[in-house]
Amino acid sequence: MENPVAVGVDGSASSLEAVGAAAHEAGLRGVGLRLVHAFGWPSMHLPPGGPPWNPAMAGVRELVDGTLAKAEQRAREVAPHIEVTREVTVGEPLIVLEIESRTASLLVVGSRGLGAFGSLLLGSTAAHLAAYGRCPVLVVRGRENPCGPLLLAVDGSPAGEPAVEFAFAEAALRGADLVALHVWNTWSEPASEGPVDPLNVVADAERLREQEQRALDETLSPWQRSRPLVSVERRLVHSRIRPALIEASRDAQLVVVGTRGRGGFKGLVLGSVSQALLHHAHCPVAVVRDEKAT
Repeated sequence: MENPVAVGVDGSASSLEAVGAAAHEAGLRGVGLRLVHAFGWPSMHLPPGGPPWNPAMAGVRELVDGTLAKAEQRAREVAPHIEVTREVTVGEPLIVLEIESRTASLLVVGSRGLGAFGSLLLGSTAAHLAAYGRCPVLVVRGRENPCGPLLLAVDGSPAGEPAVEFAFAEAALRGADLVALHVWNTWSEPASEGPVDPLNVVADAERLREQEQRALDETLSPWQRSRPLVSVERRLVHSRIRPALIEASRDAQLVVVGTRGRGGFKGLVLGSVSQALLHHAHCPVAVVRDEKAT
């Protein structure tokens, strides 16, 4: 059986939304759901008496049990038949959930938890796990359109292949259409030396468009052959990459993106496109890391 879906629980409204999404994903996959609460004492207001890392001390056990009971109730409302287990662990949430990602098929977190600053659009835990999680990480944000398609950000790079595989599998599980969006532009091209011939500029742009269309087709064709029941719309757009993807996410039920694409700087774990979607997408975002590249 496939590994369980894991979800971070901290009692915030954002984490309860994540629990609902995680339960739905577990139900689709036919696997169990793990509710993970990291007992990170620096961020908690603990009652006096006893070491701060002891969850069994007066008041704290009741607090943790109540948080997990509420989360489990939410999970069973969404997917009544899944197996739900609880995991209470002492440690920093970032580290605990990163470890959980090693044995989970999917890790789900809210976009902001109890420890996030009010002015931040994305909490530190979600940002860290999107970059370093060992399995696909689903960050629940925005407002999902349950009737909308899945949106796949295609960049044509080898590092993006796991995201393509995940998107096709997820579309099949949900019975949803898949929009594969590849955005290209010429603004990042180096300026030519000497006078510019307008005819050459047009020819170069058309040649580049053909290359990008070929890259999109080559990326999708093998997966469409292996999953013929998934309806795919290939969409090639000449625009700025980040604004185009964010705008396209308005009608989507989920955006799927890799951690880094062709334009990512070497050494960066999470690319600028992934970061932009995590901060500004209008629906949940799944970030799929390429383990071979890292």
